[in-house]
Amino acid sequence: MRLLIKGVTIVTMNHQNEIIKNGAMLVEDGIITYVGSESGLTVDQLNEANIIKNESSKVMLPGLINTHGHAAMSLLRGYADDLPLQEWLQEKMWPMEGQFTSDHVKWGAQLAMVEMLKSGTTCFVDMYDHMDQVAEGVELSGMRAVLTRGVIGLCSEEERQRKLQEAFDFARNWHGQAGGRITAMMSPHSSYTCSPEYILQIMNKAADLHLPVHIHMSETMREVEQNVKEYGKRPVQHLLDLGVFSHPVLVAHAVHINEEEMTIMAENNVHVSHNPGSNLKLGSGIAPVPRMLEKGISVSLGTDSAASNNNLDLFEEIRLAALIHKGVSHDPTVIPASVALKMGTIYGAESIFIQDIGSLEVGKKADFILLDTKQAHFHPEHDIISQLVYSASGQDVTDVYVEGKQVVNHGQCLYLDEERIIYEVNRLVSKMN
Repeated sequence: MRLLIKGVTIVTMNHQNEIIKNGAMLVEDGIITYVGSESGLTVDQLNEANIIKNESSKVMLPGLINTHGHAAMSLLRGYADDLPLQEWLQEKMWPMEGQFTSDHVKWGAQLAMVEMLKSGTTCFVDMYDHMDQVAEGVELSGMRAVLTRGVIGLCSEEERQRKLQEAFDFARNWHGQAGGRITAMMSPHSSYTCSPEYILQIMNKAADLHLPVHIHMSETMREVEQNVKEYGKRPVQHLLDLGVFSHPVLVAHAVHINEEEMTIMAENNVHVSHNPGSNLKLGSGIAPVPRMLEKGISVSLGTDSAASNNNLDLFEEIRLAALIHKGVSHDPTVIPASVALKMGTIYGAESIFIQDIGSLEVGKKADFILLDTKQAHFHPEHDIISQLVYSASGQDVTDVYVEGKQVVNHGQCLYLDEERIIYEVNRLVSKMN
């Protein structure tokens, strides 16, 4: 299949930050073969395209990449708001999640996928249980995902070993599936829910499979203090000493880290998923992202779950990332719009160790979205990057493509039955205590 999109403004997110007015992009078998001005197309390229779409008055940019979340927790959206993290987790979330069956995860995850797709996210990271159901939903939806069976070790040794085997089997069975749209990681939940011995066991399994590691780290001050009390060191040094950073690793949050810890993270190529909305709502704090970026740490964006956010619109996280750091630093120049948008696109790809997405360049996979600019908040047009970061939202997304295959058309998911998913979610939640 040769797909040609023309007449658009293309925000490439390449290293030159190139923006192409009256642009065109040619896609062949899911791979970008031309990005440039419409006038630069050859006659042969025009003749070879068997699907041509004129999308004038629209903006094209790479699909957004959500680097941390728990999709099935969309079932708990609005259930227990305005609580501190540990109380929220232990007294509200975990008891409710203890009632989840594979059906809850199936429909909760698909609800999240509908929300993400319709707001422009083409790839997401998910850490949860019953992950076969999530993977099957990804396969059906047409999305791209990095999936991992999250492991919490607060249980018997027998159950710990069962969880570890489940995580290993899931990663081994699903890595590379759905035509390569699904990749896998191994995930100890955190150092406060997994003993050092258990983390080492998980690391050994990750090494066996040659897969990256994803873990929550330094989300709250209480977590840091608990780590010092139990192990005599802060989480960064703790994970370093355990050898976690000898693997490719993506940590979620990294809110309470100091200068020394950031140096360790930079030296060990630790990637970070910044979750500004969730961290603000739970009162966890604000991660020192400007300093991390200065040190060369790869920082991307995640929504966390819809239970702590409460939406999965990554445009909102992009805007928050650009705004909150200006406010706390009293410096309007930190995290400029261009950097915030990179955190949601190309930096996201780098953070999850996928090299061929995140920007619109020849040879990369054609994961892209289109936004309708025939709306008041896009005019007058002075700077399209500024408008995307400070003015746009996921509701402006009209069309979504993954590897050149359209998965959202005029705001409607093509492979997920939104009406059925909403019905099933409400049916299941109505039966929970």
